[in-house]
Amino acid sequence: MSPYMQEVIAMTRRWFQRFKREPMSIIFGLTQPVLWLALFGNSGVTFRNAGAIPGASNYIAFMTGGVVVMTVLNSGLAGGIEMLFDKENGFLERLMAAPIKRSALIISRFLFVTALTGVQALMILGMAFLFGVVPATGWLGVGLILVIGMMLGIGFTAISMALAFSMKGHGGFFALLGFITLPLIFMSSALVPLQSMPGWLSVIAQLNPMTYAIDAVRGLILSGWHISLVKVLIVLAVFDAICLTWSNRILLRGMR
Repeated sequence: MSPYMQEVIAMTRRWFQRFKREPMSIIFGLTQPVLWLALFGNSGVTFRNAGAIPGASNYIAFMTGGVVVMTVLNSGLAGGIEMLFDKENGFLERLMAAPIKRSALIISRFLFVTALTGVQALMILGMAFLFGVVPATGWLGVGLILVIGMMLGIGFTAISMALAFSMKGHGGFFALLGFITLPLIFMSSALVPLQSMPGWLSVIAQLNPMTYAIDAVRGLILSGWHISLVKVLIVLAVFDAICLTWSNRILLRGMR
């Protein structure tokens, strides 16, 4: 194993060990998405009529894709929090002074967030299965759902990491995350289908990368394979490229 891979693995292990020492983070981080599905899925009174939900037998089946992507959003945007705390307490400076490549710090954080998000997505799909929601595309579809979540999560994690290095303190960071998160959720197809939105909101939702990921995941769960998956993967790849390019400039400046 190359020295660089050892550095990445060691830093990734540090994130997991740090996460393991915080039992409340484990409990809430892994169970919150399941609670979202149980609470939101069973409170969709407006859409309990199956005819109001294209291709879905009930609101939980419709909501599953939205909850998966909302979890990716929350985990991705929270990806920079620990880096911000390391920067505030001075530990990040000591890490950057260590004889390791600085990119190992960033890549290890991406690996940790991706792994955590994958476990959360599997728990959501498992809970949905208990409610009778079986993906129409089977295990291959579940694998592609994880890939779509990973691609979307990379972009949001890059945004969070850039904000962590550009914000002066965690107060402003958390305020900005709260300001970003809710509009992204409500200006997407997570809670209602696009055709049920007002015209102006539907237009905005179609500019939101979350909508593409949600519709792709929802289609894999409800209807099966469809050609628009190629378009979704291209859109997410472009989204990641933009976020990573912007984030890379800020991270390089912040690590000098």
